[in-house]
Parts: sequence; C-alpha cells; structure tokens
Amino acid sequence: MGGTMDGTKQQRRRGDTRQRIQDVALELFAEQGYEKTSLREIAESLDVTKAALYYHFKTKEEILVSIFEDLTRPIQDLIAWGREQPHTLETKREALRRYGEVLAGAAPLFRFMQENQATVRDLRIGEMFKNRMLGLRDILIDPEADLVDQVRCISALFTLHAGMFVLQDLEDDPEKRRAAVLEVATDLVTQAHRGAGGV
Repeated sequence: MGGTMDGTKQQRRRGDTRQRIQDVALELFAEQGYEKTSLREIAESLDVTKAALYYHFKTKEEILVSIFEDLTRPIQDLIAWGREQPHTLETKREALRRYGEVLAGAAPLFRFMQENQATVRDLRIGEMFKNRMLGLRDILIDPEADLVDQVRCISALFTLHAGMFVLQDLEDDPEKRRAAVLEVATDLVTQAHRGAGGV
C-alpha cells in the first residue's frame, strides 16, 4: 500500500469536512440568521470540536466567503468566457442561459443572500457579488446602447434572480419556472441588442 494513496485519502477527507462545514453553516445561517449563528453551534451541529472547525475556518465570515467563492466560481468562469466572445446576441443569450444554471446550482446561497440583504451588504460578499454583477452586465450591455436598453439588460439579470425567489407561488415546477424566466430575460436582452443596432 503506497503512502501516496493514503495522502490523497486524507486530503479528500479533509476536503469533505470543509464542505460539510460549509453546508451546515449555510443551513444554520438560512434558518436562524447569520447574526444569531455562532461558530460553536456550527461545530455542535457537525459533531466536531470547535478546534476542528477552527482548523478550517477562523470566523463565520470566512465560512460565508468560502461558500460564496466556491458557489459563484462558475460566474467568474462565465465572465471570463464572455469577455473572449464577440458581442453578439448569441453570446448574450448563452451568457443568460449559463447564469440561470449557476443560480439554480447555488440556490441556497442566493436564498440566504436575498433574505439577509443587510448582513450581506456589510460583509465582504456584498462587494464581491456587486463586482460579479458588473462583470455580467458588461457582457450583456453594448457600450453604445442608450439608457433604456442598458436598463433592459440589467433587468434581464434581475429577472433571473426574481425567478428563483419571488415567482415561486406562480408555478410549482421549477423547470417550467426557469424556462419562462429565461425566456423573458432573453426577450429583454434581444430587444436591447436590436435597440443598440445589433443584428
């Protein structure tokens, strides 16, 4: 039995602990609010010592930032991809489609952010989120677009967000809801693109 395999197993187990901490912390943050959740409670829910938790994260904010970074890494990838693409309608539609998928994959995090806006604003993730939104906006907006078309593009992003939280009582089936929301967001961007003289 080679030593290397042991090493990777150890590594993986450590990785799992980190993820379990993130999952449980996010659940607690969502359930009882970020302010009311303590590191001790997170440790108790995981059945680990506070020291074991401390090995991975020193503060609650560190946990939240790590969750944010992990779950929104696809947004960074999407922005990087979008910057390389021509400013065509096809690119913009694809960007919206991908962003919708990212949102679905990170739903618990975005639900937490939606319900704890004041907290999020005061924490580092508020700034990080704003920067990601600006990166996406730059992919969707044509530099020469007039204000109305710029607003359409930003509204397309907010439409995708609204589809996750606000519109749940319109349609139970998340797939149908996502399709409808994506269609409306795409319409907005399509209109804006044509308005900006695009084809």
